[in-house]
Formats: sequence, structure tokens, C-alpha cells
Amino acid sequence: MTSLLERRAVPTPARGLRAGSLAVVLGVALLAALTAAVAWGSTSIPPGEVWGVVWRRLSGEAPRPGTNDLIVWQLRFPRALLAALVGAGLGLIGTAMQALVRNPLADPYFLGISNGASLGAVAAIVLGLGTGGALGLGLSGAAFAGALATFALVWAVARRRGGFAPLRLVLAGVAIGQFLSGFTSYLVLQAGDEQQTHSVLFWLMGSLSGANWPLLAAPAVAVPVTALWLQARARGLNALVMGDETAAGLGVDPARLRRELFTLTSLLTGVLVAVSGAIAFVALMVPHACRLVIGGDHRRLLPVSALFGALLLVVVDLVCRTAMDTQELPVGVVTSLIGAPALLYLLDRRLGADS
Repeated sequence: MTSLLERRAVPTPARGLRAGSLAVVLGVALLAALTAAVAWGSTSIPPGEVWGVVWRRLSGEAPRPGTNDLIVWQLRFPRALLAALVGAGLGLIGTAMQALVRNPLADPYFLGISNGASLGAVAAIVLGLGTGGALGLGLSGAAFAGALATFALVWAVARRRGGFAPLRLVLAGVAIGQFLSGFTSYLVLQAGDEQQTHSVLFWLMGSLSGANWPLLAAPAVAVPVTALWLQARARGLNALVMGDETAAGLGVDPARLRRELFTLTSLLTGVLVAVSGAIAFVALMVPHACRLVIGGDHRRLLPVSALFGALLLVVVDLVCRTAMDTQELPVGVVTSLIGAPALLYLLDRRLGADS
């Protein structure tokens, strides 16, 4: 019996036109969402002034006196860009991971990489290393170190008896991820004060509130590089979801491609979790929803998933920042509230269509 991914892997001209039109619509919507994310808040700024500030900064002009320049350039614009980068990266990771394990409902966090990153960040907070600390590690550095350590552990366990079976990879990731999650919970209980506990829990639920220009550096490099690498191997991903024998017959080395995918998605997951915390459902929901519209051809699915992921997270972060007057909602809470019902609807629709 062919998998659900395999049934949608064959490209058609109609879907190609649909994907192109959808990409244009998503691009325009993303630009509008970025503008709204910078313009709206406790202090509203006209869209024209928003892009005026951006243009003056990029062209090297001296900033105008007043608070608008500070609000746009130092506070809201970096945060909106970080949301777009993290959303695009999660869309790419989800698409690649679903091809890796040949399951349209697979989540890259099954690998346990996000659990490792979370453990590293929580350890940094509890041990007082969140702002650099004695080791000079910092919160993001600790999260990334945790992600890399987990990646190495899952890799070693998955390859313990040779080969690179997707099922063994997922099982190793789930088991190790749950172990690390339990250890993270233990560290949360050891937090020294209420403020520290609140900081840990807020980070674990995902947040973009710490966005600044230096924090953008790593995802600004990692996400485009990953996108280009995956796009260059889109045909190999199409072959991979059709099965190892078919892929080998088409000149693709399945084992090598899986190793590369696992390494790349693990590294990118570490980068994203390090700057945004654990944000649920985006990597799972975005490629699944896009696949329903444009099919499973990765030449089209990858860029559309990246655009949709970026748009979704920019909008969600705007809602988190403006929905309540007294406090900010964690991003992961809102994505879970949206993602769980949406996924149930998409799953019901898919099963109904395939029955």
C-alpha cells in the first residue's frame, strides 16, 4: 500500500500554476503582516512611517528625533524579522522531516532535538548562565549546545546496529526526548525563585520577546542556507518518499540523503530553538496544510511551506503581543491552540478524501 506522501508526490501542471500563484499571495501577505507587526502595538505608527524609518536606516541616513525610530528599528522590526525567519525555518524543517520518515504527520521534534535545546537553556537559567555566566555560554549558546549533544546521542543510538532506518531514528528520538523532558522538569522544580521559574516556563512555551539585531545573525544565515540546500535536493526528496528502491533506481542514495537531512534539520532546529524557545505545531501543521493544496512535489512544497510558516508566525506573534494589555502571551500557547484543531480538521479531511 502506498503512503499518503507517495500518492501526492507526482507533480501536475495545474498544481504548478497553483503553487506559483499561492507563493505570490503568501509573499504579499507576508509583507503586509510584517508591516502590521511593526506598526501595531501600544504605540501605533503609520505604515508609511514604518517603511520610512527602515529606508532611512538602510540608506545610512541619520535617524529623526523622537521615539518612532527607536520603536521601529530597535524593538519591533527585529522581532518581526525573527518571527518570519523562525516560521520559515520551521516550515522547512517539517517538510524535510516528513520526507525523511515518509510520514506527512511526522514532526521534527520527534527527534528530541528541541528537548535537548530546552534542557540546555533551562540549565543555563537555573545555573545563572542565562546572561553569559562564568562559562560565557549564554541562553542561546546553551540551547544550541544541548541540541547538538542530543543530535549526537540520537545519531549514535539510531545507528547502533548499522543502517539508518527511519523507524529506528524516530523511536530513538522519542525515547531520548522524553528522558530529557523529564530532566528538564526536574530542573524547573529546582529553580531558586518565582521569577526564575516564570522565566523558564515562558521560554519553554516559546517567545520572541528577546529579539534584537545580534540575535538575528544565526537564523538569518542558517535558514536561507538550509532553504537553498533543500531546494537543490528537491528531486531527491521526491524520490525518497517513493521508497528506497525507487529512489535508488532514480540515482539517489537514500542512506546518504537521510544522513544529510537528519544532520541539517537537527542543526537548524538547534538554531531556531536557541533564539525562540520551543514553538509547537508549526513544523507539523505548515507542510501538511501546504501539501493538501499544492501536492507533494518538493520543488514547490519547500518554498511555499517556508512562506506560509513565516506568515503564520508573524501573525501569531502579533496576536501574542497585542491581545492582552497587561501581559504577553507565549507564542507556543497560541500555536498549540490554533494547531491542534487545525490539524484535526486537516486529518479528518485527508482521511475522508482517501477513504
